[in-house]
Amino acid sequence: MKNTYLLVLLMLLFCVITVRISYAHGGEKHEKKKSEATVVKAETADTAQSPQSAQDTAEAPLHAPAATEHTEAHEHTPSEVHASLSDFPNTHPLIVHFPIMLLIVAAAVLLVNIRFLSKELNWVATIATLIGFGTAYLAANYNHPHTSGLTAHAQLVLDQHDLYAEWTVYLGAVGVVVQLLSHFLFKGKRWSVAVAALVLTGSAYAVSMAGHYGAQLVHIEGVGPQGRYLEEHHH
Repeated sequence: MKNTYLLVLLMLLFCVITVRISYAHGGEKHEKKKSEATVVKAETADTAQSPQSAQDTAEAPLHAPAATEHTEAHEHTPSEVHASLSDFPNTHPLIVHFPIMLLIVAAAVLLVNIRFLSKELNWVATIATLIGFGTAYLAANYNHPHTSGLTAHAQLVLDQHDLYAEWTVYLGAVGVVVQLLSHFLFKGKRWSVAVAALVLTGSAYAVSMAGHYGAQLVHIEGVGPQGRYLEEHHH
């Protein structure tokens, strides 16, 4: 029992460290980049001075991206920092991080439990699998954003994202069945834990790839920020 609690604590610590590393910034490097960007911006501003600058400034608002109804709502009430659910063009990002975390945790716990065959770890894996699959299904079928006007390359990225999202749901469903059978019918026998771990590892890989392409859509292709390329009122 004591060893089981120690394992759970170590796995939670590993997850926290992984998240911290993924968000870490080297302070010195970050400040250096900021200073370099400031210098480049200043040089660009100096070289841009010309007789047509006034005309360019007057025409600039014409090329500014149109604000969505969500950003306009916040412009009227700038003091309200906390956005309500209705302010989001789509609630997919609010749901999708649950399966990304929980399916990976379930797979990791089961891989460890092949060695220890702990009932407590088996319960952790079962609960994580159920919630992970449920939220994955919800994100893929009821909170999936509808897009329009994508570039050809962005559409290819979206297709890959949807492909891995489908595999996440399929393998997650199989993983739920296998894990429930392993837990309640076969009472956590080593071979049944290994089978469940194998299936959920596949689901964890699929959800990580779906997350990768989802991040690529947002941060590289520009799909989603401020509702860009998203159809309104489709949740």
